[in-house]
Amino acid sequence: MDHKAAIHEHIKICCDVLLAYIKEAEPLDRDRWVPTAEIKRALGINFVAVPKSNTTRGEKGWFFATLSRMLQDQGRLEYERRGSRSYCRSMKP
Repeated sequence: MDHKAAIHEHIKICCDVLLAYIKEAEPLDRDRWVPTAEIKRALGINFVAVPKSNTTRGEKGWFFATLSRMLQDQGRLEYERRGSRSYCRSMKP
């Protein structure tokens, strides 16, 4: 079994599911911007990122950040920060 390929395939699927959710949520805003906090809440993708023996600071959005960065690198997602809030939307074809 090619473990690396299997992991990357699962991550690709996660990216595709995230982007599909964003596309479904875009019509709620005139300019299609979806609040990232709403995405993370709706999909339940805030996780603790350290082993149990380390000091935890609660759940964070590292998984969303990883997936959204991958989508940005692929040219499939735009990201925008407004003050303390952030938004994203799919790239138009």
